[in-house]
Amino acid sequence: MVVVTISSIVLTTIIFVLSLFKLVAPRGRVRNVINHWLSSLGELWVSVNKCAVWFYRDLKWDVHLPEGISHKGRYLVFCNHQSGVDILALQHVLNRRAPFGRYLLKHQLIWVPVLGIAWWALDMAFLRRYSRQELLKNPSLRGKDLENAAAACEKLKHIPVSMMTFPEGTRFTTQKRDAQKSPYTHLLRPRYGGVGQVLYSFDEALDCLLDVTIVYPDGTPSVWQYLSGQVKNISVHVKLMPIRDSLRGRNFRDDGAAKNELKSWLGEVWEEKEQIISQTLGEPREQ
Repeated sequence: MVVVTISSIVLTTIIFVLSLFKLVAPRGRVRNVINHWLSSLGELWVSVNKCAVWFYRDLKWDVHLPEGISHKGRYLVFCNHQSGVDILALQHVLNRRAPFGRYLLKHQLIWVPVLGIAWWALDMAFLRRYSRQELLKNPSLRGKDLENAAAACEKLKHIPVSMMTFPEGTRFTTQKRDAQKSPYTHLLRPRYGGVGQVLYSFDEALDCLLDVTIVYPDGTPSVWQYLSGQVKNISVHVKLMPIRDSLRGRNFRDDGAAKNELKSWLGEVWEEKEQIISQTLGEPREQ
């Protein structure tokens, strides 16, 4: 825990200082070098945290990785969502195997002290989204979120990247599952909005999908339990899957057929994910 805290403070500070240089650096070679340094620092931070957790010898990782993942690729990443530990588990498994992960963040988060500019420096995609009230007041804003997403992701289309998404949109609980009448035992219904934004923004630039399923056989842990060595088992299954060409660059806001196909594709992926979770937990198959 001490190592993680110290490394986070030191490396975040260095990233913050480098980000100030990036602000004033001209576009081109100089900024590209700074961007490379920043990505390397992000991966170094994850590596230090990974080494710190390695000292918890009781923690057993059951990791299933496919061949063909490239550190120079461009991936859309799906993951089920249960805990803040999910991000740490993703980093543990994919760091230096897949490209450094980027997230779609609300534009307001850029104003978070220190972290906001650090996220900007690490090329996170900041999106301007509009509330229902704003859309009712100004209908011309409808569809602007897709254009904002495309603009935010433009710089990421030309570098190795893992676009991280949690299609469920919120952490799984049995209460949420029952409230939304999810057809799954261990998952919430996947939402298509964020996934659709990435597919629209990147169009042909993405190589394929990394579908990640995280299972905590002993129950869903908190971040504190993970960092303090209380977690004993984590299972992570990664599948390398093609992205349907018919979904690339489609405007799912205005194209009903594209929206239905995207929802159908997510449903198929989620059915397989549900089976992986059940098999990992040793649950009997349904007849």
